[in-house]
Amino acid sequence: MAKTTFRPLHDRVVVKRIDAEEKTKGGIIIPDSAKEKPSQGQIVAVGPGGRDEAGKLIPIDVKVGNKVLFGKWSGTEVKLDGEEFLIMKESDIMGVLT
Repeated sequence: MAKTTFRPLHDRVVVKRIDAEEKTKGGIIIPDSAKEKPSQGQIVAVGPGGRDEAGKLIPIDVKVGNKVLFGKWSGTEVKLDGEEFLIMKESDIMGVLT
């Protein structure tokens, strides 16, 4: 079976969540049912950018491979080839982690 390729449109980006820690700093193991969904991810794909009122293309600031921080309820969850991704607008991203 061929791997699906996905190209976001306009000012949307595809993000893969970075898994949360399974242990606390004190060594306590956190069960799956108690884990919160992480609000950090890595950019997998980027759209070409949005357009202003004059139709001029406004490029996106983030690039593929950037680690980003986003809101808890940001984006739409999708499943492609058995992997879970988030599709969100660039404006939902709070910042790039360095």
